[in-house]
Amino acid sequence: MKDHKAGFVNIIGNPNVGKSTLMNAFVGEKLSIITSKAQTTRHRILGIVNGDDFQVILSDTPGIIKPAYDLQSSMMDFVKSAFEDADVLLYMVEIGEKALKDENFFAKIKNSKIPVLLLLNKIDGASQELLEEQVQYWQDQLPTVEIHPISALQNFNVRGVFERILELLPASPPYYPKDQLTDKPERFFVNETIREKILLYYKKEIPYAVEVETEEFLEDEEIIRIRSVIMVERDSQKGIIIGHKGSALKKVGVEARKDLEQFFDKQVHIELYVKVNKNWRNDSRQLKRFGYNN
Repeated sequence: MKDHKAGFVNIIGNPNVGKSTLMNAFVGEKLSIITSKAQTTRHRILGIVNGDDFQVILSDTPGIIKPAYDLQSSMMDFVKSAFEDADVLLYMVEIGEKALKDENFFAKIKNSKIPVLLLLNKIDGASQELLEEQVQYWQDQLPTVEIHPISALQNFNVRGVFERILELLPASPPYYPKDQLTDKPERFFVNETIREKILLYYKKEIPYAVEVETEEFLEDEEIIRIRSVIMVERDSQKGIIIGHKGSALKKVGVEARKDLEQFFDKQVHIELYVKVNKNWRNDSRQLKRFGYNN
């Protein structure tokens, strides 16, 4: 048998550049939630790709922002940890972007001792002239990194990047069992799927004031029964989430159930409740409970 390679490949970048789309394209499963809103990803989510002689452990991280409250500070701690354990770093930018929203992170990329692949994403709408201009710009900014133009959404050059990652990985036995897809438990994906629907269907501050907790996940041969609680910060938000005669909450439940049935390949019954959990985004005890403060 050939030498086995394994390693951690961590994806970083500003919000909304396509990090979750890329991770899901690599893994072939919808592990990271994807919406057009910023700050969709709050945790560091691992997706594991296994082959006979390799194991690539991909890590999707929250988009880089300047934190405004404790939850966002915790999200940026996940990004910092991505620099510490990476064997290969994927720095993702989109056409027209000029720099990271945090200069310290940019300096870390510039001075990185590990291989960095700069992925220039969303090139499907760009002219050849603009693409060449962008490649030149990033070469000037970061002379030591490799630049790979891609479209994560259209799956353009994703395979090429993956092949390059395999070349760069160190020889190592696998870190996780070969049949494992992620480091997160099933309830985590239930919470994230419900949160994705809230990001899609509600406006303004509502999605950012929401956390989801699955209190019950019971699986038998035929069906998975789920009971989840949607936490909001204020009574007024609770009313908006529920909607007129429960219509808005029902829509979230129906759409989440469809996705979860596809994800688990089994019938799903889901019950949703809404609770007020005042100021949870700035409460360190609550943040720890929801898995944010390491």
